[in-house]
Amino acid sequence: MYAPINGTKIFFDIDGLEFEAAGKFMKRKPVCFVLHGGPGDDHTSYLPALDPLTEYMQLVYIDFRGSGRSACPGERTYTIEQNVLDVEALRNYLGLEKIAVLGQSYGGIAAQAYGIKYPDKLSFLILLTTASNYRVFEKAREELRKRGTPEQIAMAEKYLWPGAFPDNETYLEFYKTFANLYTVKPVNMEAFSEAMSRAVLSYKALNRGFSGDLKTFDFNKDLHRIACPTLLIGGREDWICPIACTEEIGSRIPSCETVIIENSSHIVLGDQYEKTMDTIVSFVRQRV
Repeated sequence: MYAPINGTKIFFDIDGLEFEAAGKFMKRKPVCFVLHGGPGDDHTSYLPALDPLTEYMQLVYIDFRGSGRSACPGERTYTIEQNVLDVEALRNYLGLEKIAVLGQSYGGIAAQAYGIKYPDKLSFLILLTTASNYRVFEKAREELRKRGTPEQIAMAEKYLWPGAFPDNETYLEFYKTFANLYTVKPVNMEAFSEAMSRAVLSYKALNRGFSGDLKTFDFNKDLHRIACPTLLIGGREDWICPIACTEEIGSRIPSCETVIIENSSHIVLGDQYEKTMDTIVSFVRQRV
């Protein structure tokens, strides 16, 4: 499905009911927008992992402009600010008074920005393995120097940090090369390849982010504006959003529950699925 908003077409898909039959009544569940990482990934990275959440809320999966199945209106518009404006426009387009938002990694960055700009439109917020400012990438560089192979270090210096991927094939090769850093579990390359074949990657969106506003963004002085209940999850062994970034966010959002998942790297839903989902479900059940 597509929403014609802000001069482009944003792809979204819906999983679960907003209104559910409950005896004589229809029980209304919160609507949660799910924001993907990257930038340059798409919503398929969450599938089918988040399916159990549809018991408690309706999920609206979104592909950011220039990513996944959304239209590509121009690389200069692939910014955090524009992603936030698109999320707000989609909320209006769907006629929703308030939404919950779940975002991981770059999706968590966009989710924080949305909570700062539109605090009265959020019912609750779920942030997974993310960061609140550009200094995260210096921390990640340090972690990579400690834990990475020469090939990984060289690839990040050539393509990732400057935002200089030449094509999607190189972007996919990056994920294959770094798979053992994104997870602490042994990598099942067959399952990995299957998941990546479902994704529609956008190296242009990733390049625009890493060469653009990801070099300067800083929410620290504004995180106090996020007024809704917030769940913040970090992975103890995360290399790209190290645990210090999680602690930094948790200390600045007023109503924030911070949970560190042990024996996990960046992809907490892959490394510790049951622990991560139990934590999310427990938080959501308290809200509904």
